[in-house]
Amino acid sequence: MAFADPQLIIGHRGAAGISPENTLPGFIKAQECGVQAVELDVHRCGDRLCVIHDETLERTTSGAGPIANWDPSELRQLDAGEGASIPFLEEVFDCLSRDIGINVELKGTGTAQPLAKLLHHYPDRDVLVSSFDHQALFDFQRLATDVPVAPLFQRWSKDSCKIAKELNAEFVNLARRAVNENRMREIGNNGLRCLVYTVNEPAQGRELLKYGVSGIFTDYPDRITLAALTGPGLSAADTSHR
Repeated sequence: MAFADPQLIIGHRGAAGISPENTLPGFIKAQECGVQAVELDVHRCGDRLCVIHDETLERTTSGAGPIANWDPSELRQLDAGEGASIPFLEEVFDCLSRDIGINVELKGTGTAQPLAKLLHHYPDRDVLVSSFDHQALFDFQRLATDVPVAPLFQRWSKDSCKIAKELNAEFVNLARRAVNENRMREIGNNGLRCLVYTVNEPAQGRELLKYGVSGIFTDYPDRITLAALTGPGLSAADTSHR
């Protein structure tokens, strides 16, 4: 199981720096680069979950306006980059090897219930569910008690570990600029692990592994790899959680 690994590289929105973000070609590219997991974002589209980051379409697709104003079949006709369409979440599950973990970030409102329903069809998938909307994670947990969750934090607060423990989370997902050695110590002392976003420079990744982070989200899984971050002269044992 990918998220049980002591250290992992997670393709952010697939491989957003080298392929159109949140598209099937991008997720496949991340897998080809050797990631242990990918991260993606979901919004509700009718009774389906579409994989897209923004609540509006213009930044990443040929469409415009709020996703909520579009029918799922119409969304599928849009170009999400290099001719790729906006995928449904189950298509991402189906296109990736089963040893690749999938971090699903709940973005839009009403995403907890359809995700919990969908995951019943993928009992063997290694899935981690995250969100900045911590209430959405509580809602999801009531529906899928056996699926791990991770609260997302852009800034550190004195309640970050408390929220994670109330969710029975194993991980906190934390912005890179909020990570330091003292906070990593606090996270570890609370029995939690930390996944850090978004890291695109190997030197930053090596520093974070020294602090004891368990995983790194990157837009560039072609150059941010465990091999690049742990060697030469730096072993995985040297960067394990202290």
